[in-house]
Amino acid sequence: MRITYYSADMDAASWIPGLQAALPGATVTLWEPGAPQADYAVVWKPPQQLLDEQTSLKAIFNTGAGVDALMQLRLPAGVPVIRLDDAGMSVQMAEYVCHAVIRHFRELDGYESDMAMGKWSFRKPRSRVDYPVGVLGLGVLGERVAKSVAQFDFPVNGWSQSPKTIAGVQSFHGAAQLDAFLAASRIVVCLLPLTPDTENILNAQRLAQIRPGGYVINVARGAHVVDADLLAAIDGGHLAGATLDVFRVEPLPQGHAFWNHPKITITPHTSARTLRSESIAQIARKIAALQNGQTVAGRVDAARGY
Repeated sequence: MRITYYSADMDAASWIPGLQAALPGATVTLWEPGAPQADYAVVWKPPQQLLDEQTSLKAIFNTGAGVDALMQLRLPAGVPVIRLDDAGMSVQMAEYVCHAVIRHFRELDGYESDMAMGKWSFRKPRSRVDYPVGVLGLGVLGERVAKSVAQFDFPVNGWSQSPKTIAGVQSFHGAAQLDAFLAASRIVVCLLPLTPDTENILNAQRLAQIRPGGYVINVARGAHVVDADLLAAIDGGHLAGATLDVFRVEPLPQGHAFWNHPKITITPHTSARTLRSESIAQIARKIAALQNGQTVAGRVDAARGY
């Protein structure tokens, strides 16, 4: 069995030995143009040339939760694309989102600013019932986030393409219920996959549906948010601010309005990082299962884009 590995930005020097140790019967090599045919490809943002040249693949494994980069390529017919189920990312995402929600709700950003100026201040406590949190996207990560936020007694709404039932979460689904979901939420957390249907989903029209004084947390993809519309909604007073971990261009270009906006908190796409050891173990288990003719979780529906 031969495995080819490629990553646009991950450390091959660590991944290849890790995959080799987890699958001692396999030959794992770094993909280069003209590389030998492989049975499986383990990739992150591969070039089209890899997919065109590797004509014997049984499956393609994506080393991250988001598969939007792969979906932009011409995929080989009949070859399954398999994403990571979790690999330690859901708990990281839950930590990040809960921190952002609580930081905004408790006005810790305001206290931080006041303390930096030597000001001893007091703010009236807020009621959680006035700050329902809406999780936009209820996949593996979104469901974990919704359940975690609910542990802090916030009302939690969830929206997904198809119906889902999660204890403690008021569920909305489908395009017909998206506006109702937004209107029921004051803090909106974007955890959607990026597809043609979800690109620019948080535009001026949709942002206006969020409850007045609302707050946006984007930990999915930068292209979900129309930057100018978000800035206008904040500067116009409809939204109180935003926490953004993802951007249309990364690294975020110097001079972008997000860098120094007083009501926007930014982080460098770090809300949930791929954990190499857990990811390798998961991929190895799935390859072994496929070799034995078993089905595996995480198969991407190319028609839906996730």
